[in-house]
Amino acid sequence: MNQQQTALTPSQVGQYLKGLLDRDRLMSSLLVRGEVSNYKLYPSGHHYFTLKDGQGALRCVMFRGDAQSLRFRPENGMQVIAAGRVTVFPRDGQYQLYCTRLTPEGAGDLHLAFEQLKQRLYQQGLFDPAHKRPVPKMPGRIALITSPAGAAVRDMLRILKARWPMAAVYVLPVRVQGEGAAQEIAAAIQWADYYQVADVLLVGRGGGSMEDLWAFNEECVAQAIYHARIPVISAVGHEPDVTISDFAADLRAATPSNGAELAVPDCREVSAALAQMGRRMEQAMQRRIQTGRARLDRWAKARVMSDPKAYFQDKRQLLDYQNSRLLHSWTAADGRLRQRFARLAAALDAMSPLKVLGRGYAIAQTREGEVLSTIRQARPGQPFTLRLSDGRAECRVESVEGDEPTEEHGQKETVK
Repeated sequence: MNQQQTALTPSQVGQYLKGLLDRDRLMSSLLVRGEVSNYKLYPSGHHYFTLKDGQGALRCVMFRGDAQSLRFRPENGMQVIAAGRVTVFPRDGQYQLYCTRLTPEGAGDLHLAFEQLKQRLYQQGLFDPAHKRPVPKMPGRIALITSPAGAAVRDMLRILKARWPMAAVYVLPVRVQGEGAAQEIAAAIQWADYYQVADVLLVGRGGGSMEDLWAFNEECVAQAIYHARIPVISAVGHEPDVTISDFAADLRAATPSNGAELAVPDCREVSAALAQMGRRMEQAMQRRIQTGRARLDRWAKARVMSDPKAYFQDKRQLLDYQNSRLLHSWTAADGRLRQRFARLAAALDAMSPLKVLGRGYAIAQTREGEVLSTIRQARPGQPFTLRLSDGRAECRVESVEGDEPTEEHGQKETVK
């Protein structure tokens, strides 16, 4: 070892290398393409990540001041192009890329930021159709949240005046592009909604590039539209342009002019519809009058109008007729019942035992009233009653004589 060579400390080596890299033109301003990994966002606002390819890796840091210009949120696995400078951090002797700008490879950073925010707000429910409020058909007050100097506001005012001149139109002037524009638009929506200055809000601007329209892609504008109680119409750019505010609004218009057309009806069409309704009402009233007049004519020709007593006379005559029919029916029914009663009485009389007695027959009964129908019921000395046609005779059985031999006597017995 050369005794004259000076030994350096690790920090001195780090500072020396840092100076070399800082003076190198290539290392002081370069672009690095790679895949993001180990991405971390610290509470300080600094972003730390690693760019890697198939053979190597490069540590990167993006400080808060530079990260504020990011339109999208870096994610692991994303292919990006990072701009910055490579130098050494003397404390740990590691070289790293101090990133000042980060762009997604393939798609632009604005497009990627748009898709990321769109997906996130969709998952939060800001685009849910169930939350959409209906736009009033005939608003009395309309608030335009747009630039007061653009052509869009003049077109909207002209169309609103031509289509619905009875509405009061208020212009809430805001910046529609550039830094702070999104915050102004959101604040105007919140102010109008808080004081309920209108029945519908028309938010928009004329056409432009995606960067020109970016204020309407900010989350603060989408949140303000979503939480507004007043219905919001988003009318941004030309027909192909789509912004986050279009998804969050209650109604999307293709252009600012179309937004004005959607906000109010055409007074000429309303007037024509009212005229048609008036004609229909008049025709209906004429038909009703004609029907009433015809009915009145029928009543005027009715007999009751010329002779009021005729009604009661007709009813009295009808009552007499009904009474006659009732009496006739009652008499016929009574006759039929009498005839039936006579037939039944005759049949009953023909079957009466008294008729038999009248022809010279008699009925023998015991003292208990039982009819003696056979000699087996009689015993010598037994008292019995003999019923005749004109009275009764008390008798006694002297002897019993039958036409056939009995089991008890085996000979004929005769009643005496």
